[in-house]
Amino acid sequence: MATAQDLARRIRSVRNTRKVTRAMELTAAAKLRRAQARIEEMRPYADRMLELMVGTARASSSVRGLTLLQRRDVKRVAILPLTGDRGLAGAFNAQVLRQAFALERQLRRDGTEVRWLVAGRKGRSTLTFRRYELEQAWTGFSDRPTYADAQTIAHRIAELYAGDEVDRVVIVYNRFESALTQRVVEHDVLPIAEEVLEREGDDERHEAALRGDFIYEPEPEEILQRLLPVYVETEVYRALLESAASEQGARMTAMRNASRNAGELIDSLTLAMNRARQAAITQQILEVVAGADALTN
Repeated sequence: MATAQDLARRIRSVRNTRKVTRAMELTAAAKLRRAQARIEEMRPYADRMLELMVGTARASSSVRGLTLLQRRDVKRVAILPLTGDRGLAGAFNAQVLRQAFALERQLRRDGTEVRWLVAGRKGRSTLTFRRYELEQAWTGFSDRPTYADAQTIAHRIAELYAGDEVDRVVIVYNRFESALTQRVVEHDVLPIAEEVLEREGDDERHEAALRGDFIYEPEPEEILQRLLPVYVETEVYRALLESAASEQGARMTAMRNASRNAGELIDSLTLAMNRARQAAITQQILEVVAGADALTN
């Protein structure tokens, strides 16, 4: 049975751990607010980019010949899971990799070759440990990705697709819904769906932009050829921002739960320590009484 002194040492240790988890929870909460703000700031740019693409596509007589829109028989698929560079975020990394491995098994059952790219140290270490061959890995920016990071990834996957090395590119990541909820999604980045260029406007301003009479210089096909890679970069950047916000939300929740569990453990240890101390005091009183009885007899 643990002594009161042993229990007191354990209580001090758990209290120190709780200080760390509380600090990490506050840090994650601050980073989460910044990540949410970056997502909000990015949306107008993404909307305008899509609006420009739709308008240009409608002015073009033929867009099906563009490389990033071409659909081919799917024989090789590139899977790109977006994970974190650090742990202590609950199931954030595990659920992305679990979904990616499930997708891989499904593709292999269909006779499709799978090629791996990965973002984040956790994903890279897991895939390396399982002896997967990686086309490329990117690390060091999971908690604060920049547009340049998205460009680097987008250029690589576009290069693989344009070079006929893969016929489809799927990003697997956590979509941010709230600080408590992150949902794993599979997003086909390449080829770009033609439905993207056929969206209807959501408001009068959008419709007016699509109906406008413009003179394009150079030709709409050439403009769209330049816009499509930028659209891919935007989609990758959106996924990186969603993943970053999800990571901070998952870490904040995990650290909050850890702090709560530490508090419950402290209460339990304190109760056990008080009982041990009370038992020790009772034993000392019994020894004193027994000694006094022996002297009087």
